[in-house]
Order: sequence, then structure tokens, then C-alpha cells
Amino acid sequence: MIPPRKALSYVCRALLWSAAALYPVAVYIGLKTGHLTIAALLLAAIALWRCLSRPCRGALLLGLIVLALAACAILAGDSLPLKFYPVAMSAAFFLAFARSLFSTPLIEKFARLKEKDLPPQAVAYCRKVTVAWCVFLAVNGLIALDSALFRSDAWWTLYNGLISYILMGCMFAGEFLIRMAARRSGS
Repeated sequence: MIPPRKALSYVCRALLWSAAALYPVAVYIGLKTGHLTIAALLLAAIALWRCLSRPCRGALLLGLIVLALAACAILAGDSLPLKFYPVAMSAAFFLAFARSLFSTPLIEKFARLKEKDLPPQAVAYCRKVTVAWCVFLAVNGLIALDSALFRSDAWWTLYNGLISYILMGCMFAGEFLIRMAARRSGS
């Protein structure tokens, strides 16, 4: 049996991940109903959760940026800062992946959690996958920025609340299929 404190932690984490995933829908509803403050407070809660759950410099910086976006939205009574959250997330992940290319690529770090001794071809493959994620995140961030600045609220919500998640899922699935095919051909 899971201890009550740990169960509560799991429930809170699931609720906050769900809130982050559904954030574009919350902004859209806020825009349509005139309750942008609620969407901004949701964004602030997500930012605080990220800061508190990962006390590292990058998470803290991103959390502060997201809190600033929420504050700007509330103070200005404008939805535009709220629409920059997906841009900030793509930029943060892009920077993390790109920065890792100068030392140990993130994908290699993830792979080493499962298998300590990676052969040289696996290390090279991990670097290529990290570069592919950099490209994906850069393009995703640019599309998110375009949708925030130049597209309708409905398009922004559709892209950032559904299409980008589908594309990310396709990226994960495609990489998995390529990895499985490479393993079969290498065995």
C-alpha cells in the first residue's frame, strides 16, 4: 500500500501535469469568457510547482519567466503574455538539449540510465537524436511564437493544445521505431 503522503504527492503531480497540458484550453476559455486572471493564476501555479519540484537553476529561471508572464497578463489585462508559455517551454527545452551537445547529450544521459555501457554506435545515435530534438523544439517554438503573435485564438489553442502534442508523440514514436529497426539490423 502506498503511504498517504506519497499518494497525495502523486495526485498533486498528476493534477499539475494535467493543468500544464490543458493550459492552452484554459487560456482559450479565459479569452472567450473574459476570465484571463484565472488562466494567469493557473500559469502562476504551474510555474511555482515547477520551481518547487525541481530546485535547480534552469527550472528556477524558467519558473521566474513564467511567473513574469502571468504577472504581465494580470497587470496589463492582456492575453498575449499568457500565449508565450508554450514558446518559453520550447525555448527552455531547446536550450537544455542544445547545451548538452557540448558535453554529454541528454539522450545519451537518458540511455545510460537504462544501460551503463553504451557501444560507440549507440553514443553516436544518441547525439543524432539529441540534434533531432533540438530541431524539433526550435521549429515547435517558432510555430508557437507565430501562433501567439499572428494567428487567431482558436488556432493558437489548436496548435499548442493538440497539434504540438501529436507532433511530439510522433517524434517519440518515430525515434522508437528507428531505434528498434537499428537494433534488429545490428544484431
